[in-house]
Amino acid sequence: MHKITAKKIFDGNGNIWENTLLTLDQDGTIISIDQMSETDSDVKCIDGFICPGFVNTHCHLELSHIKGKVDTGTGLIPFIKNVVTKRDADPEEIQEAIRQADAEMYQNGIVAVGDISNKKDTQQVKYQSQIAYYTFVEMFDFMQESLAESTFQQYNDVYQYFEENHLNKKSIVPHAPYSVSDSLYKRIHEHNTGLKTISIHNEETPDEISLFLDKSGGFPEFFGGFGFPMDNFTPTGKMPLFHAIQRLDPAHRTLFVHNTLTTVEGIIAAHHWSGKVYWATCANANLYIENRLPDYRLFLDQQAKMTIGTDSLTSNWQLSVWEEIKTIHKYASYVPFSELIVWATKNGAEALGYENIFGTIEVGKKPGLVALENITESDGRYYLENATAKWVNLFRV
Repeated sequence: MHKITAKKIFDGNGNIWENTLLTLDQDGTIISIDQMSETDSDVKCIDGFICPGFVNTHCHLELSHIKGKVDTGTGLIPFIKNVVTKRDADPEEIQEAIRQADAEMYQNGIVAVGDISNKKDTQQVKYQSQIAYYTFVEMFDFMQESLAESTFQQYNDVYQYFEENHLNKKSIVPHAPYSVSDSLYKRIHEHNTGLKTISIHNEETPDEISLFLDKSGGFPEFFGGFGFPMDNFTPTGKMPLFHAIQRLDPAHRTLFVHNTLTTVEGIIAAHHWSGKVYWATCANANLYIENRLPDYRLFLDQQAKMTIGTDSLTSNWQLSVWEEIKTIHKYASYVPFSELIVWATKNGAEALGYENIFGTIEVGKKPGLVALENITESDGRYYLENATAKWVNLFRV
């Protein structure tokens, strides 16, 4: 049994505790939460704050080997072109990069990850990892109805590979509104029985918006360059999100990812469509690719359940939820720091269906404990420039 306290404890529910004693058993499960007493002994005191382990709701672990090989600030379409040309590599190089990325996330206090998989490359590392993964086997057919069935069978083979190896949670998901045909949406819907989490990239570039508003922008030429004409695509005159929610299942948890151009009308429509909507923000990746961030005020005003992702090492300098928090805090300091902790813990755990284990400091849970050090406070504000996050060593998951 271990006892631990800190200057402040962020419980993941938005509460901040002081003079609080956490008692944990040998494997890190929380046994009790009590007020500190002068008679308490053998207490480990953390010089800083404590919060639950972080949840990374959006990553592409299988792209880790492309780190540093794609230029920043190009915009999404040139970024995708670069990824396509640099994706193939020596299998051992790919595996080593995946191993290192998984270890990096664990060292950075991450307990669970929502990971996009187009291939089978991450299976071995996930099987051995100390991180809990939700694998999203992602499908796209460039909106070509004729390719829907063959595309589904191709990626279903990847899904079955993860299924046979008994890997954590998993589901089949659409890539983005601009890359999935109606027939493929239907096949994905038919496959996902029971309560699943569905991840979909959403409204992260002006070209995506232009495509749905009036069929302009760079996507028609981009798809045509791959031999996939968009002759049969009819623009809706609305934002892509409206196209997506007409084809997704509101009974599942739905994780919209990036959302850099999402409007208040879209947020309201999504919340009206389903009560299980979550919004993943990947701040550093958004800056890396397009040098833009979402307007978080729109999401705060609608009490949206925000989560935090890192995207891949192809589009980020590191895989650290804490660094994502620091970036958001730097460029959008109107988001309360305690709210950012909720995004990074409770909301992420709920989005991935791990809320019974991770996300909050509660009796019976095993959330992992992260020490946040070198945070300074003044006039009720938190300053994170020199702050660090690391495991409270005794209580890693």
